[in-house]
Amino acid sequence: MHNSSNMEMENEINKELTDSFAMKGGEGPDSYAQNSSYQRTAIEDAKRLIQEAIANHLDPKTLTGKIYCIADLGCSTGLNAFLAVQDIVEAIELQYQSQGLAAQIPEFQVFFNDQIANDFNTLFRTLPVNRKYFAFGVPGSFYGRLFPSESLHFVHSSSALHWLSKVPKEITDRNSSAWNKGRIHYLNAPKEVAEAYATQHRKDLDTFLHARAQEIVSNGLLAIQMVASSDVIPDSDFKPGMELELLGSCLVDMAKVGLVSEEQLDSFNVPICYSPVKDVKEIIERNGHFSIQRMEALNLESFYAALNVEILVSWCRALLEQSIEKQFGRGIIDELFNRFSKKLVEFSNILRPEKPETVHLFVLLKRKHKA
Repeated sequence: MHNSSNMEMENEINKELTDSFAMKGGEGPDSYAQNSSYQRTAIEDAKRLIQEAIANHLDPKTLTGKIYCIADLGCSTGLNAFLAVQDIVEAIELQYQSQGLAAQIPEFQVFFNDQIANDFNTLFRTLPVNRKYFAFGVPGSFYGRLFPSESLHFVHSSSALHWLSKVPKEITDRNSSAWNKGRIHYLNAPKEVAEAYATQHRKDLDTFLHARAQEIVSNGLLAIQMVASSDVIPDSDFKPGMELELLGSCLVDMAKVGLVSEEQLDSFNVPICYSPVKDVKEIIERNGHFSIQRMEALNLESFYAALNVEILVSWCRALLEQSIEKQFGRGIIDELFNRFSKKLVEFSNILRPEKPETVHLFVLLKRKHKA
């Protein structure tokens, strides 16, 4: 009865989140698959850290069974998830070989997870032919349980945990002090709006860690890459989420001329939160299930060096187009992003910030030994 009750609860959680934001599917010019160079740069820079994590923390002699289970949470579509999994598998194989255990290398079972609305068809159509693992799809929110207890050895999540499980209710409530009228994000909004986002993110990250703590074996590894805000905020005009504020201002302009309604605008908010690095660390430590083995910012200078208006517009479109279309209709998409392009030319500091106030954080966690 206990297991049945848990399954029912997790099913209810995922049912509640079926309308969550998903990236633009397919392989077209505006798809996530074609516009995720930022995320790919982070994965490429984290390769060395993944290799070192496995070399330092994985002891093949302590593993039982002939199957090694890996999960990639928030896989979306395209090649990024495959690159990350390939790095993990190759590092594990090398660890076995370096200890003279090449004959004992396990078979690999890899679970690709994302929201129910994710384009899994495109994901699996582009699976590498020469992969060294058996691939499975796991639809559902990673803010709930997804796997049986103690069934995973290595969990990876990249560029996903700054997305909230849902938009905080109070920011769309006209009677709340946190009502986010005329905006789609918390930048330059009343402090109550920012606090609502921060509270939701703290709750989500803690829920994520609790769920993974049940699923990961003792001493198993959890590698997270997520966008956070810098603890040291430089004195600049660039603020975390400024591109979202600019996109929101385009919707405000369109509401003024009747292309979208104010009601539609006031009920639309992007569920992305860039918590300070120190807050992320505090949440993990307070959760208590994992020990922090490594925590540092990745180097994304090559992405910013190549960034231009076209790349940023396509990137935002890949992230948000499906959600915008659902809220406002297909007819406004081209007009909205044309206006966005023009505003980016005017506010070019978004493209070339002296020092970005967000960091792409790499966090390596080890599951504490279970009594």
